[in-house]
Amino acid sequence: MLDNLSDRTPRILTPEQRRARDAARKADAEQAMREHEAAQRAFHANRERLKAERLAREASGK
Repeated sequence: MLDNLSDRTPRILTPEQRRARDAARKADAEQAMREHEAAQRAFHANRERLKAERLAREASGK
């Protein structure tokens, strides 16, 4: 194990490797955003459903 990060030699990427890495990162970020947005939509839909059920129960007098 290295004791100091400065002991590591930097990994040199070719321009093609850098473009491939950047494309993969962008695709991962876009997928993460889609998953986050879907989770948010599901959360809000469930919250609204529960709120409607609660209001209906309260209106009926339990």
